[in-house]
Amino acid sequence: MSDTYRGGGGSAAAITQEADALAYAVARMPATYAATAAVFAEVQARSPDFKPASLLDAGCGPGGGGWAALAAWPSLAKVSAVDESATFLDLAASLWASGPKALAAATRHRGDLRRADLPRADLVLASYALAEIPPADLAAVAARLWEACDGLLALVEPGTPAGFQRLAKVRTSLIAAGGRILAPCPHEGACPLAEDPTPGFPGWCHFSIRLPRRRDHRLAKAADAPFEDEPFAYLLAARPGLVGAAAQARVLARPQVAKPGVTLRLCTPAGLELHTVPRRDKAGYAVARRLGWGDNLDRPRLPASSRDR
Repeated sequence: MSDTYRGGGGSAAAITQEADALAYAVARMPATYAATAAVFAEVQARSPDFKPASLLDAGCGPGGGGWAALAAWPSLAKVSAVDESATFLDLAASLWASGPKALAAATRHRGDLRRADLPRADLVLASYALAEIPPADLAAVAARLWEACDGLLALVEPGTPAGFQRLAKVRTSLIAAGGRILAPCPHEGACPLAEDPTPGFPGWCHFSIRLPRRRDHRLAKAADAPFEDEPFAYLLAARPGLVGAAAQARVLARPQVAKPGVTLRLCTPAGLELHTVPRRDKAGYAVARRLGWGDNLDRPRLPASSRDR
């Protein structure tokens, strides 16, 4: 299965029988669920008044996105799921049957995101789904997802250079269509990481979430560690009527704590910024040392001790 995905194949080719879907659910769904849940936590932080009543899970796989959405918004009343793999849809239905009412009663549609009917929803999610779309069709699929979205479009991809480049391409088309970028970007200008590498900064925008491994998860991956780190990239695009505060600055890498102080690599409305907070600045240092990779930063809380790049 992994070889099929890495070779450019999609779920329809990789997931052909129930055992395939179960293997994917045990080995990969914990991580894709954790990444999606982290993105939904960002939605709640940026737009706490957003209370979606309906969800479209586009490219739902075994259904982890639906569980993450119901955990974030228990008030969700209607769930629709689309996937090209009938085997994935069957497993999602089996797992959802014992879940909240909205999941148990979810409607499922088999189809390719390039052509399938996409029901409208307040929250549209495509989690680890764009990787299966040919590059030439990405903009068109993004337009279809945006057309189905009445409130917020959440896109989650593997935290790889290819995953980031897919989102960077889609970001441009969504802004042109009137979408407002809620996160992770603190601006809607050109992405400073999408073109040339910048010395001292990560080569692509991505983040990481640490999740526990249960026994079956460890056995499936022949792993000893009780946890794993899942790198992911994401994009949140909101309809103009959705109230939400955009990030002021985003921490792009793990802060570096040294004797002189804390160094932060930030994406800001002015561009990329390498910001060092000296230890002698007790108030700023107290804020900076609590920040983590991916955190939003309220810039006025820190002194201007570096220059934009």
